[in-house]
Amino acid sequence: MQKQLTAIIEREGTGYVSFCPEYDIASQGETVEEAHKNLQEALELFFETASPQEIQSRFHGEIYITRVDVALG
Repeated sequence: MQKQLTAIIEREGTGYVSFCPEYDIASQGETVEEAHKNLQEALELFFETASPQEIQSRFHGEIYITRVDVALG
């Protein structure tokens, strides 16, 4: 079974941090691709080892990613 989740990847120093907000799981890598792959592996490991109760309790069902306009100064 496949499930599509959100991956937010941002540069941090000389590498990249990847984050899945639905389950509060993060990883990192030296490139965007590596950070993405490492997050996928971390999520798969979580689903293999976590109990159904933990999976359900950590799940954030409604995630909205958008931009916001902010007045500066």
